[in-house]
Amino acid sequence: MINMKVDIGGIKLKNPVVTASGTFGFGREYAEFYDLSKLGGIVVKGLTLEPREGNKPPRIAETPAGILNSVGLQNPGVDCFIKEELPFLRRYDVAIIANIAGNTVEDYCRMAERLGSHADGIELNISCPNVKEGGISFGTKSDSVHNITRRVKEYCEVPLIVKLSPNVTDIVEIAGAAEEGGADAISLINTMLGMSIDINTRKPVLANMVGGLSGPAVKPVAVRMVWQVAGSVNIPIIGMGGISCWQDAVEFILAGADAVAIGTANFTNPYAPLEILEGLKKYLIENKFIGINELKGRIEY
Repeated sequence: MINMKVDIGGIKLKNPVVTASGTFGFGREYAEFYDLSKLGGIVVKGLTLEPREGNKPPRIAETPAGILNSVGLQNPGVDCFIKEELPFLRRYDVAIIANIAGNTVEDYCRMAERLGSHADGIELNISCPNVKEGGISFGTKSDSVHNITRRVKEYCEVPLIVKLSPNVTDIVEIAGAAEEGGADAISLINTMLGMSIDINTRKPVLANMVGGLSGPAVKPVAVRMVWQVAGSVNIPIIGMGGISCWQDAVEFILAGADAVAIGTANFTNPYAPLEILEGLKKYLIENKFIGINELKGRIEY
C-alpha cells in the first residue's frame, strides 16, 4: 500500500492533491462530478471581510497557453462562507483551507479571528495581481511579508499558509520573510501579472487592463521558484502553477513541493485532480517508492 499522506504545517491531508483557490469555488459545482472526499484538500475561493462584487467584465481572457483573470475576488464575504458554504463542505472527509484577502493588515487579522477553527487551515493571500488596492503590495517586499504574517499569526487558531507572488525580484528572500514571520507553510506560485490587447479595437481585452496569468505558460517559472524556495526554508510547500497532468505534479514534488494544487486545469477537465492523483500513485509504484514523501526533492544531479 502506497502512503499518500502528507502534513502541511499541521494540516493532515490523506493525499497531496488539493484544489487551488479561485478555481474551485466552494466545491458545489465539482461535487456534481465526483465525491470531494477523494481530494486531499480544498482551498476555497478567496474571501474578503465583506461581500465583494469583483471587477467589471470582461474579466477573463484566454491566452495560447493559459488564461488571464481579473475577477477581482468576487465573493460573499467571510461570514456568509462560515454560515452557508462551510456546512456543505463539511459533509465531505476533506481538509478545508480558507483563502483570505484584505486591503489592510487589520482586515486579514479580523478574518483570521472570525474563521477561528472553522477551517482546517488559512491561506494568506497577499499576492493577488488582479485587484487595484491592497493585496499585491503586501506580498512584494520582505518586510511587509514578515509583518503581515506575524500579525495574522497572532489571530490564527489553525495552521497558516502564506501564498507568495511570483512578481518579485527574489522569491527566496520573500519566502524567508514569511517563515520568519511564523508561517506554517508556503504556497507558490500565485498568478503572474499579464496583459492582452485586442488589435481590432486597440483596447485591452480585460476591463481591468491587466490580470493574473495562469495555466501551462507559468509552469516552468513555478517549478523553478518551488525548487529555489525548497532549498531555503524548513516549512512545507504547496506547489502550483500550470499543473495539468500527473507528470507536472511529479515535477513539482521532485523540485521540493510537499503537495500540489490544481487550478486552471479544473476549468477544462473537472476530473483533473483525481486523474493526477491516480497518476502519482502509479508513478510511485512503478518506481518502487513506498510513499509520496520519499519523492520530495529527489532530483538526480
